[in-house]
Amino acid sequence: MDSTHLHIVTYNIHKGFSQFNRHLRVHELRERLRELGPDIVFLQEVQGLHSKHAKKYEDWPYKPQHEFLAEDVWQSTAYGGNVMYGHGHHGNAILARFPIEHSHNQDVTHFPFERRGLLHCTIHLPGLTRALHCVCVHLSVFAPSRRRQMDALAGCIEGIADPASPLIIAGDFNDWRNDADELLAHRLGMIEAFGGAFGSLESPGRSFPSKQPLLRLDRIYVRGFTVELAEMHSGAPWSKISDHAALSAHLKWTGDESPALRKAASAATQPGLTLPPR
Repeated sequence: MDSTHLHIVTYNIHKGFSQFNRHLRVHELRERLRELGPDIVFLQEVQGLHSKHAKKYEDWPYKPQHEFLAEDVWQSTAYGGNVMYGHGHHGNAILARFPIEHSHNQDVTHFPFERRGLLHCTIHLPGLTRALHCVCVHLSVFAPSRRRQMDALAGCIEGIADPASPLIIAGDFNDWRNDADELLAHRLGMIEAFGGAFGSLESPGRSFPSKQPLLRLDRIYVRGFTVELAEMHSGAPWSKISDHAALSAHLKWTGDESPALRKAASAATQPGLTLPPR
């Protein structure tokens, strides 16, 4: 990356297993991510620990999946465990070629049986005076919960980030209704990477199931960047790795004069919000 260009990927990795958990694919996943060569990777359903799998599979990674995937390529990692159980935990992760200055995992669980979190990081990019805010999300499959989670996310960003700060929110939104455009993107002055208007074939890209995508579940939203290229990585060999397709975007920093930033800067900053009580 130079001072103005950034390549990112978001991927629900299904805990390193193929669809229906038939085969361990974390090693092939690592090779495919390295072939794409992104600067920042947003990952969901990352296995931080699973002592039973470690005993069952001879080639189970010797360290947490986010560290195994990042090894020797992405110098910084952040992980937020969302689902805890007796033999392990899984959650979201961010891998970066640049220093992660701060990370925080925010619990946004609505229903106790569906644990969810938002992993927020600030990353220092060469040539940018403001820190880049990155949020890796995996939202609820239930619409009322998703709306609460997106409202909490937008409120949090409004409370901690300057409206002119570059921002990327990516992950598995489980949002086939495309509520995120109105509830999150418009509110924060962001654009969706695939760029089409609501209801078009282009926006957002279809990403599930990975073999023949039908549902638009995964997203990349950006502020302070233009999107030079957005790609959906589905079908073979990606469909053998996870049940979701991977999304990637090549971004160009537009500086403080971008339309999205001007829109964001014109809005009054609101205090951070939290989820209302259940």
